[in-house]
Amino acid sequence: MIEINRQLCIYCNSCTGVCPALANRLREIKIEHDPEKCIDCGACMKACPMGAITLHKGKKKL
Repeated sequence: MIEINRQLCIYCNSCTGVCPALANRLREIKIEHDPEKCIDCGACMKACPMGAITLHKGKKKL
């Protein structure tokens, strides 16, 4: 599962373009993350220029 720090996120859309599971998308003025689609690959975290994404491997939000 990923966590997006909304204070660091600049809504650049970098994380949405690299997600192979299409778990992230830009909607209105925020990034929405779908934990059901997320495969914990870390691509979005690596693509984020602001370091706004943290990956918590193996932890799914209930």
